[in-house]
This record gives sequence, structure tokens and C-alpha cells, in this order.
Amino acid sequence: MKRQHLWLIIIILVAINFMSVAYFLGKSEPSQSEVVAQIGKDEITRQDWLNEMEGRYGKEVLDEMIDGKVIEAAGDKYDVQIGKEEIDREIKMLKSAYGTSAAALSINEEQWRKQIKDSLMLEELLTKEVSISEEKLQQYYEDNQAQYEIKDTYHLSQIVLATKEEAEQTVKELDNGSSFTAMALEKSTDTLTAAQGGDLGYVTVDDDNYETIIQAAQDLKAGEWSNPVKTDEGYAIVLLQEFVEGETYSFKDVKSQIRRQMALEQMDLPVSTEPFKDEVDIETFYDGAL
Repeated sequence: MKRQHLWLIIIILVAINFMSVAYFLGKSEPSQSEVVAQIGKDEITRQDWLNEMEGRYGKEVLDEMIDGKVIEAAGDKYDVQIGKEEIDREIKMLKSAYGTSAAALSINEEQWRKQIKDSLMLEELLTKEVSISEEKLQQYYEDNQAQYEIKDTYHLSQIVLATKEEAEQTVKELDNGSSFTAMALEKSTDTLTAAQGGDLGYVTVDDDNYETIIQAAQDLKAGEWSNPVKTDEGYAIVLLQEFVEGETYSFKDVKSQIRRQMALEQMDLPVSTEPFKDEVDIETFYDGAL
């Protein structure tokens, strides 16, 4: 799973930086002199704020956007296509393999899907001329078959309280319309998940650390929460955000993925758009060309 781990790091960094900037820049445009913070007699205007974000993240986000356009242009030129099935599979494998680290997927899965598609297409472009025998591909699959067996996975949130009475009262408040995220932030004694609005991330069915809450989650539908469940920390209310059904992928399913992975290892080159940038004209504000 080394290659996927690299993707995860890249995607998280890109998603965080991109969303941090694009969210605010993409909103409707109020007056740039609007005050967004006041500290004593000092003010921070919207323009100050946007300038600071552009200074910190602007070039990095622009470079990522350029990479996406370069990949798209190269894909069109060399007729490289990445199917929805491949993207779905990568998403599923990330959720199962990386647990709490994959929780960001739920924030903006569309952005993740775009990044994964670009990553797969770039790998395909870089390795398009590399040939690997069927026998070697099959052998790799057999040697690493566990990578392609996805277990039932639950995306869970929790609110942990000290007593059953507190937990029962919290369930009543949830039933009356209170926000699970807000209640977790306000009440949960599990500080790690409380800071994330209760989000525990993706947990596989065989994770012994969460056996009790997984059992509670198995009786829920997405969007439902449990009655209080006794745990070592107190009483937990469990929210099922998503259930990812387990699946075993055949050699045929993952053959192209294995070929790319083996080809990249054989080539020993960085996964980069640089080889294709000379094929398009690129001018940017940061180069002084615009």
C-alpha cells in the first residue's frame, strides 16, 4: 500500500490547501473593505485576509491547478481514460486502509475524486510505454492479494459521556433536533474526537479497539445514532455516517493498477507532470508573464 499512502498524503495536503483558499475566494464578493475581525482598535479587512491567504497558499494552489490542466491536456493528446470504476475502487481502498486519516474524504469527496483521477491518469501517462508480462502481473497479485481484500468499514462519529444519565439526556436532545457535531464539541469527554465534532473516521469491522461501538453501528442505517453504549471511557452515542461494504477484487479488476505500480517502480522516476509541461504553453502571474 506504499503508493496509496503517498497518494493519501498528497491528496490531504492538496485538499486542505485548496479548500482553505478556494472556499473563501469562490464565495460571493462582498466589499473588500468589510471588516472580518476586530482586535481592540485594530481591524482586519476581507482584503487583508485574502491577501494573506494568497501569499501563503496562492502559488501552491495555482501550481496544483496547472498540473490538473496539464494532465487533462496530455490525457486528451494520448487518449488516456480513467474509468469511474477505478476511481470508486481507489476511494474504497483508501477508506478501508487508512481509517481516521481518510475522514477528510467526507468533507469534499468530489475534490478527492478529481485528485485521484488526475493521479491515476498521470501514472498511466508516465507508464504508457512500459510493458510487463502477464505472468509477472499475476504473480504480484498473488503475492499481495491481501491488499485487494476490502473489509466491511464504518465511518463513525461518537459522543462520549461519563454517565448513562448524561448519555440518555443527550440522546433526547439529538432526537429533538440538536446537531450531533455541536453536541460532540460541547459535551464529549473524548477530547480527540470531540475536537472533530465526534468524527472517529473509518473503522474496519475487525478493529479490536472499537469492537463495542462497531457492534452498535451494525444495527444502524446511515445518519442514525445509537442508544448509549457502555465503553471503557463511559457511555458512547454512536453515529453511523457511512457503511462501506467489503469486497475482494479479482486480478482482472486491479490488473491495470498493478501494471502502473510495477512500471513506476521499474522506471524509478518521480510521479510528476514535468515531462508533459513542454507540450503546452504555460504563463503565470507569478512568472511575471501575465
